[in-house]
Amino acid sequence: MKKLFAMTAMASAMALVGCGGGGDININAQNNSVDNSTGGGSTGGTNFCASYNDNGVTRQGSVDGVNCIYGSDFVSLTNPIEVAATDPVVFTKLSNGGVHIFRDSLVVGRNYDNDADMAAAGIVEGGDGSAIEIEAGVTLAFQGSDDYMVINRGSQIFANGEQGAPVTITSVSDAVENAVGAEDVQQWGGLIINGFGVTNKCAYTGTFDDDNLATSDCHVAAEGKAGAGQTHYGGDNNADSSGSLNYFIVKHTGFEVEEDNELNGISFNAVGSGTTVDYLQAYSTYDDGIEFFGGAVNVSHYVALYVRDDSIDVDEGYRGTIDYALVIQSENDGNRCVESDGIGSYSSKDAATLQDFIDRGLNSRATIKNLTCIVSATEVTGEPNGTGTHDPGQGMRIREAHFPTIINALITTAYKGDVKLGDDDYNYCVRIDDEGLEAADDGELKIESSIIACQDLTDGDNLPNSGKTQLAWLQESNDTYQTLEAGEDPTAASNANLEILNGFYSLPLADMKLGGAAPTVTPAEGRAYIGAVTEDDDWTANWAFGLDPANSAAPLWFE
Repeated sequence: MKKLFAMTAMASAMALVGCGGGGDININAQNNSVDNSTGGGSTGGTNFCASYNDNGVTRQGSVDGVNCIYGSDFVSLTNPIEVAATDPVVFTKLSNGGVHIFRDSLVVGRNYDNDADMAAAGIVEGGDGSAIEIEAGVTLAFQGSDDYMVINRGSQIFANGEQGAPVTITSVSDAVENAVGAEDVQQWGGLIINGFGVTNKCAYTGTFDDDNLATSDCHVAAEGKAGAGQTHYGGDNNADSSGSLNYFIVKHTGFEVEEDNELNGISFNAVGSGTTVDYLQAYSTYDDGIEFFGGAVNVSHYVALYVRDDSIDVDEGYRGTIDYALVIQSENDGNRCVESDGIGSYSSKDAATLQDFIDRGLNSRATIKNLTCIVSATEVTGEPNGTGTHDPGQGMRIREAHFPTIINALITTAYKGDVKLGDDDYNYCVRIDDEGLEAADDGELKIESSIIACQDLTDGDNLPNSGKTQLAWLQESNDTYQTLEAGEDPTAASNANLEILNGFYSLPLADMKLGGAAPTVTPAEGRAYIGAVTEDDDWTANWAFGLDPANSAAPLWFE
C-alpha cells in the first residue's frame, strides 16, 4: 500500500512539473489540507513539523497556527513510520506552546509475527528498525480517544526531556482544548513498547542461571487493536534496547481500544535492560500506570498519580529493577500500588509446568527499592457507596510465583482509613499468595527495611513451612503500625504516635515515629531514609505534574 501511494504521488508530481510546477514531492500530512509554504502563528512562514522520506516522497506535518498536524498519510495504525535507524524522525519543540497533533495512532517500525519475515527485514535486535526522537519540552497529543502509540520490536524512541522541560504525551482534549479534569481518563489509548526480552508466554530452552535461554518464533500478541493493527513482542534478549525515556510523562490514558482491552499508561512488553528509563510519570490512567510483561528494563524515579488500577504491574517473568517510585492514589479511586504475577497464563498451567518455570528462573523476580505507596481505602463499584473503578485500594499483592525483592518501602493507608465492606480481603497493605508463601519461608521472596502503616496490615494464608503468619514474617525485617480504622494523620503536625510523612515526603528517619517510638529498621544500601522522596532531596520538583501547586490541575487530596 505504501509503495503504491508513493508511485501515485510521484505520478502527480511529474504532472505538476509538466505544468510548470516544482520537482520536489512533498505530501502534506493532514487529511484536510493546509498550505505548508505560508506557515502560521509563530512559525513565520517556515514549517517546523516533523518529516521523513518514504520511497522518494517527503511526508511532513502541516502547520495549523502554532501546532503541527499529522494525518493518516503521515502515520497510522496500519501505516507505520519506516525510516533508516540512522535517520530518525525528529519532533522539535514548537514555539508559543505549539503541540504535535496526531489524527491517528503513532506507530514506529513494522510489526512482525514470524522469525522468517523478521530475519528477511534484518530486524534482530533494538536499533535495527526505525527510530523517532522527541526533544525536551515537546508535547504530543492524540485527537482520537482510541488512538495510541507503539514502538515495535527493533525500533526505538529517544524522548529525552529535561527538568523544567519534560516530554508529555497526552490528548488534544487536554493539551489544546483544556477540557479535561484533573482525574479524567480514557482521553487516548497509551504507549506500547515491544521488545525482544524474555517473556514466559513463550517456550525456552536453558535456564537463567546458566545464561543460555533460547527461543524461536516467540511472538506474543500485545494489547491493542486486533487485525491489521496487531503488534507482537518477545524473544530471548533481556539486554535489548528500545531507546530512552527521560523526564517523560503520559497523561489521561486508558481508552478501551477493543472490547475488554483498555491500554495502560505505558506497557513495557519484554523491553530489555538496554533501554534507559529515568524520571517517568503516569498521570490519571484508567488501567495500570506501568505494566511489565517480561523483559528486564530498569525504571528509576517513577511517579504514579491517580492511577485507577495498578500503579505498578509485573508479569510474565519480569526481572528488572524499579528504584525510587512514588505512588499516590486518588482519594476515591485506585486499586493496587503493586500487583505482581510471576507466570503468564498461570491458571492454565499444571503444577509440574509451574515448577519447571520456577526451577529455570523463568518466573518474575523484580527488585523494587525506595517505594512510597499512599493508598486510599476506596470501595469497589457495585458495593454500597462504592466509588472505585476496579477493586478497592490496596498496597501490594504478590502472587502466581513472583519472587520479588522489596526494600526501603513505605506503604500506608493512614491518610484515608479503611472503608469496611464486611470482608477483610479488601484494603490490606501486603498480601502474598501461591508459591510466594514458600518462597518467603525460603528467603527467595524478600520484604526488608520497610515501614508498613495500615489498618489492615496483611491478608492471606500463613507461610507453609514455618507456620508463621504473614504479619509475623514481615515484622522480622520491617516496622509495622496498625492505624485507626477511620484513618489518622501520619504527619508530625497532629499525631505523636504516627509520624512518617509530610504530605508525600518521607520524614527523615530520626524524626519518624511509629506507635510513639522511633523506627527500629535501618534503611538498606546506605540510604538516608525509607520511601521514595524527601523534601530536602525532591527529585519530583520542576517536572512531575500534579504534585506542586504551581504545576497541577488540582491540589493533592490529603494536603
